Amino acid sequence: MRRAFLAITGLAASTTALVVLKGSPGTSQAAQEVPAAAPASPTPSGAPPADAAAPSPTTAATGVATTSPRPSRSATRTPAGRPTTTRAPAPRVTSKPPQQPSTRRVSGPIVENEYGNVQVQIVLNGDRIVEALTLELPSGPGETERHSDDVRRAYNGTSGEVVRKQGADLDTVSGATETSESYRRSLRAAIEQA
Repeated sequence: MRRAFLAITGLAASTTALVVLKGSPGTSQAAQEVPAAAPASPTPSGAPPADAAAPSPTTAATGVATTSPRPSRSATRTPAGRPTTTRAPAPRVTSKPPQQPSTRRVSGPIVENEYGNVQVQIVLNGDRIVEALTLELPSGPGETERHSDDVRRAYNGTSGEVVRKQGADLDTVSGATETSESYRRSLRAAIEQA
C-alpha cells in the first residue's frame, strides 16, 4: 500500500511538472512535446488509472487541482497541424454612386445693334441655369456705358433675372431697349444650344 501511494504521488508530481513545463512561456517545441512517463507500479484495485494527459490533475499530497497555464487555442488546424485562417468575404458593390450633374458653359452668338455688340454665356448645372454672363456689351461714352451696366446688373450673375426665370422671357431694362433685346436674342440662342 505504501508503494502504491508513493507511485501515485510520484506520478502526480511528474504530471504537474509536465503540465507546468508544457505551458510555460518561452519553452521550446521539443520541451512541450515530451511524452508522459508510464506509471511505475500498478494502481490499487478499484482506483482509476492515472492519466498523464489529464487537463486538471490533483496532487496526492494536497488534493488541490492544478490547471495548465497554457492559453487555449481557437485557431482551426489542418491535418498537417498548420493553423488556418478564414477571411470574411469582401462586400459586393451592387450600385454605382449617384453621378453629380456636370457643369457646362454655353455661349450665344454675337448680336449687333446700333450701340454695339452683345454676347451672352450661360452656365448650366445639369439642365438648370446657374449663372449668366455677358461676354460683350456696348461700351462708349456717356449713356451707352451706363445702360450696359444696368443690363449687366439686371440679368447677369447667380441671382440675376436669367437664373430666377430660367429662360429668356426677361423684362426690358428701362432706357436700354436695344441692348435688352440683343441680350434676349443671344440668350435664346444659347438656351437652344444647351
